[in-house]
Amino acid sequence: MEQQQRAIHVEQLTSGASNRIIPVFTNIRRSIILFIQSIFLWLIFHLRRRTPSSLPKRGKFYFRRKELEEDVIRRRGLAEGIQMVIGDGDTCECATWLFYGTGRNALFCRSWLPVDRQIRGILIIIHGLNEHSGRYTDFARQLNFCNFGVYAMDWIGHGGSDGLHGYVPSLDHVVADTGSFLEKIKSDHPGIPCFLYGHSTGGSVVLKAASYPYIEELVEGVIITSPALRVTPSHPIVGAVAPIFSLVAPRYQFKGANKRGIPVSRDPAALVAKYTDPLVYTGPMRIRTGHEILRISSHLMRNFKSVTVPFFVLHGTADKVTDPLASQDLYNEAASKYKHIRLYDGFLHDLLFEPEREEIAQDIIDWMVRKLSYHHT
Repeated sequence: MEQQQRAIHVEQLTSGASNRIIPVFTNIRRSIILFIQSIFLWLIFHLRRRTPSSLPKRGKFYFRRKELEEDVIRRRGLAEGIQMVIGDGDTCECATWLFYGTGRNALFCRSWLPVDRQIRGILIIIHGLNEHSGRYTDFARQLNFCNFGVYAMDWIGHGGSDGLHGYVPSLDHVVADTGSFLEKIKSDHPGIPCFLYGHSTGGSVVLKAASYPYIEELVEGVIITSPALRVTPSHPIVGAVAPIFSLVAPRYQFKGANKRGIPVSRDPAALVAKYTDPLVYTGPMRIRTGHEILRISSHLMRNFKSVTVPFFVLHGTADKVTDPLASQDLYNEAASKYKHIRLYDGFLHDLLFEPEREEIAQDIIDWMVRKLSYHHT
């Protein structure tokens, strides 16, 4: 018991959106000083670019690129090594491959397909900030058992995909990659209905992707858990300086943005598993990543009434990482004719890693089954 309590204390971390952005600009005076320093460094950098470089061709930038490539290879190897089969391996066919998205970045993908059974539908998983698709094997197994095929894609900078670990240069690119991935799955499985699933910031990505008519036409509906819909800075000045910071020093890491914080699951074992996973990014948030989350959140909040895609939003009422009231607002304001919400009393952020994960997964499956029946009536 003492060891379990110690584990809970050590793992008080979160990889969600709002809790990691708000501390970034808590000290406004420090932020202003850093802003001035960033402008100064930016000027120095560009002046130095105009002078002849004394570095050899294989200088520091070459080695930084080499280190990045080596890290991607290391992460891809770890992603390939994740056990995707649980229980009876004869019941599903598992695979991993690379999909080339926006900017020709190699994105690591997975699939779990039922064997010798007719697939009634496909769920495409878009994971949350700082995690990866390999964490959803249990969920995929449960979906396969109910005759749903599963595909998943790691964002850029996440899991086994290209990019600096934990760095997202543009969530619009992630939205575009999601749309392209969906189109590929639809072409590989003509006539089979597809659903999009997104968690946390992944939920925001899925919701924005489905706002495009050509994407909405391809999906039967979207499911979002704990979506990052109302992410606000701690002070109005942050909204003014964040875009500039993200351009001047996009990869800069705020050490204050990754302190011990609010747990994301009531299951101590799930917390330990998450934050000892080498593919889960637990470093300080980079400026551009934080700004991108603020930007997509603001866009979605302004356009709730324009949402027409069928959706099911699930949120824990005790979630302190993303706002459950924002999910309620989405449900109340969206123009969708087929929409549902489920609020779980006292549950935390990572719903599919809560002690009641199987019941929550079943709620998602039941909603998809009802949606398919509704579509054919």
